[in-house]
Amino acid sequence: MALNVKAGTRLHSVVCSTEVIVVRAPKEALDLRCGGHALATESVPLPVGVEPEPGFDAGTLLGKRYTDEHKSFELLCTKAGKGSLSLGDALLQLSGAKPLPASD
Repeated sequence: MALNVKAGTRLHSVVCSTEVIVVRAPKEALDLRCGGHALATESVPLPVGVEPEPGFDAGTLLGKRYTDEHKSFELLCTKAGKGSLSLGDALLQLSGAKPLPASD
């Protein structure tokens, strides 16, 4: 399910405790997932016995930023969980630290 998101949108996993906030977003809708299931815009009670799908269960790290290979958007993890973030079936990667400008 594709979502139209903008900077500041909070998203929640439906299979684990992962929560993210959108830092940068494109104009088009995104198929954002966690644990292989679509992210929700509202917090929902986690179903009992539902786990992230195999291959999407490496987890998310608190305070880390995630992006796609084209760096077209960025998510910040505000609550860690068991599920891995993905855009459709493509896993998101950790966004590296941005170098600070030199101060002379």
